Amino acid sequence: MFRILATAVAAWMSAVPAQADSTSDPSGSFRQLAGIERDSFAALSESRLEEVTRRHSGWTLFKRPDPAAPATVPDEVWLSKQPDVQQGDPAWQCLTEALYFEARGESHHGVFAVAEVILNRVESPRFPNSVCGVIKQGAARHLSCQFTYACDGRPEHVAEPRAYARMGKVARAMLDGAPRTLTGGATFYHTTGVNPRWASRLSQTAQIGVHRFYR
Repeated sequence: MFRILATAVAAWMSAVPAQADSTSDPSGSFRQLAGIERDSFAALSESRLEEVTRRHSGWTLFKRPDPAAPATVPDEVWLSKQPDVQQGDPAWQCLTEALYFEARGESHHGVFAVAEVILNRVESPRFPNSVCGVIKQGAARHLSCQFTYACDGRPEHVAEPRAYARMGKVARAMLDGAPRTLTGGATFYHTTGVNPRWASRLSQTAQIGVHRFYR
């Protein structure tokens, strides 16, 4: 996803000739510089491009939606028509598990809202840059992680396979690029039954079901 900005810059630069005679063309020196920058971008590796585009905390870069992704937040009817996902890549597995243990009892929109927070964190330079990294952040410390189920010391046992299958569909839709319009870009949430200190330092963006969302 982080190649989007670099690709746009490279495309603009490709329209500018790499070499020019600055003595005959007043803009020649600029064109020559642009050619050097274009070549530099082309030489960058995928990991280096990601690092470069992450350095500016004001940039919000989004994955290009998959053609199969819905144009709006999926409703229950759309979700029911999607095939069960039996397995997937690590990002899908981590997101499905997190939604199952964190939000399976929530309303339809409540589940998608929790997924939004996780993916918003992935795109924020303040958090790990992968779905599994976000979910497992701090998991090595008992009850000191970002998502309680990951560090409460209890084994993760899926006792409701139908609920797990539904969470898998939500995870697939979100990873494929379903829009995130429920939480206003939130990167934090908590249940209404608690009042953490950090909440007062953030802006509340939404309340959905038993969760309040912040950024």
